[in-house]
Amino acid sequence: MKKNALVFGLTSGFIITAFMMYSTLNCYFNSNFEANEIVGYAGMLVAFAFIFVGIKNYRDKYNGGVISFGKAFKTGLFITLIASTLYVLVWVIEYYLFVPDWMDKYCTHMISEAKASGVSQLELKRTNDQMNWYKEMYKNPLFVVLLTYVEVLPIGLVVSLISALFLKRKRPNQGSMATAIAS
Repeated sequence: MKKNALVFGLTSGFIITAFMMYSTLNCYFNSNFEANEIVGYAGMLVAFAFIFVGIKNYRDKYNGGVISFGKAFKTGLFITLIASTLYVLVWVIEYYLFVPDWMDKYCTHMISEAKASGVSQLELKRTNDQMNWYKEMYKNPLFVVLLTYVEVLPIGLVVSLISALFLKRKRPNQGSMATAIAS
């Protein structure tokens, strides 16, 4: 299972990372945050499709066509963790080395969007406070890592859960097969 999870986790991780890098650079230089959120989350779904493929591959090639829900979920979890960790590592490198003012640009954009949408002063203050909180959190590398995992890990867990539900397969009951053949 380790090799299978590593291969599919890295494949998923490279895909999700490529989408993230494209979106980040596009936002950074074009301030097109909304369209790139769609690209980013679509990239996550494309990348996390490899969770399904990885579980199915493990079930069919290494486990004789049989897999329990628990084993399928565990395989998906490992693939998710590998892909998500690659995503986080690349983001941390990208953020600290190439786009260190990312949060300033993002927060400015979010506040401008709130103003343009005509929200109340109270809602504008909430948005401003939330953006200031994010800026403060991003001063600590541990929170950068944690917030980035929160961005990607839940989607992988949901895909792992759904994949495990669809791909679980029990061994045929030997007694019922003999009964079916005798009838």
